Amino acid sequence: MALTTGIVGLPNVGKSTLFNAITQAGAESANYPFCTIDPNVGIVEVPDERLQKLTELVVPKKTIPTAFEFTDIAGIVEGASKGEGLGNKFLSHIRQVDAISHVVRCFADENITHVSGSVNPIRDIEVINLELILADLESVEKRITRVAKLAKTKDKEAVAELEVLEMLQQAFEAEQSARSIDFSEEQLKIVKQLHLLTSKPVLYVANVSEEDLLSDGDNEYVQKVKEFATSENSEVIVVCAKIESEIAELEGDEKQMFLEELGISESGLDQLIRAAYHLLGLQTYFTAGVQEVRAWTYRKGTKAPQAAGIIHSDFERGFIRAEIVSYDDLIDAGSMANAKEKGKVRLEGKDYVVQDGDVIHFRFNV
Repeated sequence: MALTTGIVGLPNVGKSTLFNAITQAGAESANYPFCTIDPNVGIVEVPDERLQKLTELVVPKKTIPTAFEFTDIAGIVEGASKGEGLGNKFLSHIRQVDAISHVVRCFADENITHVSGSVNPIRDIEVINLELILADLESVEKRITRVAKLAKTKDKEAVAELEVLEMLQQAFEAEQSARSIDFSEEQLKIVKQLHLLTSKPVLYVANVSEEDLLSDGDNEYVQKVKEFATSENSEVIVVCAKIESEIAELEGDEKQMFLEELGISESGLDQLIRAAYHLLGLQTYFTAGVQEVRAWTYRKGTKAPQAAGIIHSDFERGFIRAEIVSYDDLIDAGSMANAKEKGKVRLEGKDYVVQDGDVIHFRFNV
């Protein structure tokens, strides 16, 4: 399933440097605003130790990790909702993503220009948030004009939508995001259809200097970002885009040795993917056979037939049942045959909710 997080931020906060590092996709990075004009899309493999252990156990012909998509969106500036900078072009690109990774500059460097003249992460966050709110306000006001006419005819759907639109309008005029509104389940369905920028979940990425990262990364700027994120129930991860660029050039054991030398347990990429997975409610199940061992991404709460449909629509259409063993049970047993002997392999029907780490063989008939 193609799920995307858009990397946004003011110009020169390090987002394109970070994007280049984690995707090795080569987006242009330079010390001036608007060096990234078109959105750059990069597909990254999701690191998962379980996949490697399943490969060692099954010894398949090939191993295929699941992937995650990052979109680097050019720097947004104050006035973007009114067309400043490259304005609405950037905002339209954000509408296409599932979540937003908001890179915030939390380091001082006189050699790297700041578009606002100084480093102030909360001001920077608020500039972008306001631009997204203003863009959503314009979108909602246009929608109200159309829906209000239909609502006057007592059309039930129009009346319900108008109520939601007016709630959103009131929030936006108070400079509050769509995420801040407590909607009912039915109202949320309406909101989702509007594809609002401020309804998307947000992860803040505090970009710090190498020195700060190696001293736990919690400088004064990071603390302010964490306080802000807490106030809106968002998450923060701390990375150093410069270090990530160096890590990206290494492979396998070299990468691990480099991290150990720095005293870092995991790369920024690993942190970012894990946080993005959590943000979007994503989990992983596996298929494991002699032809291939493969990881599959699905949304938490997905039932077996729909999980099968991620592989192929025929699997969902002709779903009979799923043969399942948990990852831990399979590894403990040492083989699928042993897992079956121990009674760890079970058959589940169409109402089974897939669990993270399930190793599944789908039975179907079309």
